Formats: sequence, structure tokens, C-alpha cells
Amino acid sequence: MTILDAVLAERFARLTLGHLGQEYPHKLDQVLNGPADLATPSALHPIFYGSFDWHSCVHGWWQILRLARLYPDMPAAADICARASEMLTDEKVAVETAYLARPGSAGFERPYGWAWALALHGEAVQHGAPWGSALEPLARAFAARFTAFLPKLTYPIRTGTHGNTAFALLLAHAWAEVHDPALAALIVARTHDWFADDRDCQAWEPGGDEFLSSALSEAALMSRVLDHPQFTRWFGDFLPHLAQGQPATLFTPAHVSDRSDGKIAHLDGLNLSRAWAWRIIAAALGDQHPVHAIAQRAATHHIAASLPHIADNYMGTHWLATFALLALSPPPSV
Repeated sequence: MTILDAVLAERFARLTLGHLGQEYPHKLDQVLNGPADLATPSALHPIFYGSFDWHSCVHGWWQILRLARLYPDMPAAADICARASEMLTDEKVAVETAYLARPGSAGFERPYGWAWALALHGEAVQHGAPWGSALEPLARAFAARFTAFLPKLTYPIRTGTHGNTAFALLLAHAWAEVHDPALAALIVARTHDWFADDRDCQAWEPGGDEFLSSALSEAALMSRVLDHPQFTRWFGDFLPHLAQGQPATLFTPAHVSDRSDGKIAHLDGLNLSRAWAWRIIAAALGDQHPVHAIAQRAATHHIAASLPHIADNYMGTHWLATFALLALSPPPSV
């Protein structure tokens, strides 16, 4: 399997630095309440206006900060720190946070962008710079949204796109364990409510525009909220036929027919996020479990299918390096 090293980290960082400040093309997530709401992406979002959309810009920032921390001597690290000091300021965060108070914004970036905003804050506070304290009001605002939203979400969202509940809670729980114990406890409780009784998953995936595995995202989340014996039992019931290579869909990397099509290009992200989830699951099961080696091989296979293509077209380049970093990082990765 490809190994994350300083050379690859530099490549990922340069790709992302190249689009964090690229304002156009841009896909806004916005409810217009009147003509005064019409503004450029950079006016609406003075930090997260690049990378085609808000959430991709957020996790692009997470990615470059993580790389700068892991590889502080790589050439891009100095550029990352300079950019962060310029952009991650109290004033700019205040504008980003105020956007959430607009009428009609309750569903803004829910839950995918919420979770990545928490992950970004969690990374920023580890840098010994003012970036974490600057981002904290935004993170707290999204944590409050999770706290209000999760009790009223009757059914989990299992689709493999931005609405996916398990993936968002996987990221949010990692942040909440450190920064908001009450939210962490709520996430654990709701995870049990929604997923604890799931059995014999058929893994009818992927859909044609999915970048997350519904099955593996759920399993990765359960590995965080259950202890080792509990998770081993649950996982054996959830996917009981993995040793026989079933469901075959989970072992087969998605085919990407057109990387210039933004929705079809999601499938490269599916391959990389599956690899990440497989590695989390393998680590949680332990190297003595019969599925451990199977999961590691599946991860390697999925990485090989999409890692060579993260810079093929802007429809993938504006976000795929983040998922490549997840796929290649030792678990836990957030």
C-alpha cells in the first residue's frame, strides 16, 4: 500500500493550497431572503470561499493544517502557517459565524459541513497558534446545532452523500470527546438508538454519486462507541459473511467513468473513504481477527483505484486530497 510520507504530504498540500483561495467556480449553499443576500462567495464567507463549495474549503483547511503538523519540515508547511495566520482570524470567523444566524440557515451544511468544522477546530487547537481560539466560536455554534438536531432526528440518514449520519457523527464524536463531553454522550446514545440492532447488512451500494459507504461508515462509527468485545460481536452480526467475500460490493472499487462530472467524480471519494473505513475497522478488530487481513487488503485495493486520479480534474481536485489523507493515515485519523 502507498505510504504517506513527506513527499506525498507536500503534493497533497500544494494541491489544496492551490484551490483554497480559488473563488470560482463556486457552488453556494444559501437561502435567499431578499436581494441584499446576493453577494460573492468571498463576501459571504471570508475564510471558506474557495474549493468550489463551503464544506470542501473547510476540510481542505483541516487537511493542510494536519499535514503541517505531521510534516513541519516540508516546504509547504511555512506557506500553510502563513496562510492560516492571515485567514483564521477572529474577525473573519465572526463573519462566518454570523452567517449561521440568517433566516433559513438551519440546514446549512447539515451535517457534513458541521462535522468538518468541528474537525478543523480540533486540528487547529493542536498547533500552539491562535487559530484554534479564533475558530472556537464557529465550532461551538455547530456543536450547539448538533445538540439541538440529534434528538429530533427520528431516522438516521444512510445515503452515501453529504447527509450521511454515521460519517458526520464519526468526525463529531472525535471532537466532542475532547471539547464537549455532553455532545459526545449524546452521540453515543443516538448511535446506539439508530444502529445497535442492525444485522446482516446487504450493502446495496454504491449509488451513482456516492462518496461514502453507508455500511462501512456505520461500522467505523460503531467501533468508536463500543469496546472491543462489544464491537467484535456487533460487527460479526452486521457483516457476517465477510470471510466469504460477501457482500462483494464492499470489496469492489467503484468505477469512475467521467472525472469531469462532479457527481460521478464522487466515486473516487468513495474508494478513498472506504479505504479509510476499512482501516479503522481492521484496527478495531485487531490483527488476530480473521477479517483484519481481509479489511487491510480491501483498503489497499480501493486506494490503488483512485489515488492516482486526485488531480485529474477540478471536480475531484477541489476535495479528494482530504480523503486521500484519511485513507493513508493510521487510524484514528480525525
